Amino acid sequence: MNPPTILERIRGLFASGTGEHLDSITEALLNGTLKEPAHPMSDQELARAIREFRSVPVSDWTIARLSRRLLEASGPRDV
Repeated sequence: MNPPTILERIRGLFASGTGEHLDSITEALLNGTLKEPAHPMSDQELARAIREFRSVPVSDWTIARLSRRLLEASGPRDV
């Protein structure tokens, strides 16, 4: 499966609004400015990348944006 197809599948897993970032990745892959890795990540490399990602604190901007998206997704409630 080629990278743009993978990105399209990933896009389908998320709400709209993630498109801009995925569009830039797709464009870079198609233009040749972003290359696929020569070899897949090993399990150890993936585990290290996940640990590094999880150790970075979440920004206030990210929390606010996620909160807005969750409120929009829940919609109005009739009580």
